[in-house]
Amino acid sequence: MKRNATAVWQGSLKEGNGKLTTQSTTLNDTQYSFKSRFEEGVGTNPEELIAAAHAGCFTMQLSAYLSEEGFEIESIESKCDIDLVDGAIVTSHLTISAKIKDITDEVFQQHVSKAEKNCPISKVLNAAISTAATLVS
Repeated sequence: MKRNATAVWQGSLKEGNGKLTTQSTTLNDTQYSFKSRFEEGVGTNPEELIAAAHAGCFTMQLSAYLSEEGFEIESIESKCDIDLVDGAIVTSHLTISAKIKDITDEVFQQHVSKAEKNCPISKVLNAAISTAATLVS
């Protein structure tokens, strides 16, 4: 399986702007700029997209592990916070809230840890990855 996205940038770093388009066209000429990345501007930015990718990938991986064990998943919500420091993504922190029937917190945390280490986006990031997971009854 291969996926792709295209970035087109026009102008200088601070005054220019770009557009992102994904293969699926979910992003289709989506605006990004210096302001949307480092200030408060309209559009997206690479770090936000990595956060979305990590949250989505992790959540699917956790769902797979829980389903393999026969647990009934009502919902899993994952929020990812990316920290960009001195031009490098240094941390990706996932905050998870889940409703899973008939699971103990200990077993849930084991699956969270396994998903944290094994989702494909976790494997590609050269950053400290952490989680804080809450099982909601």
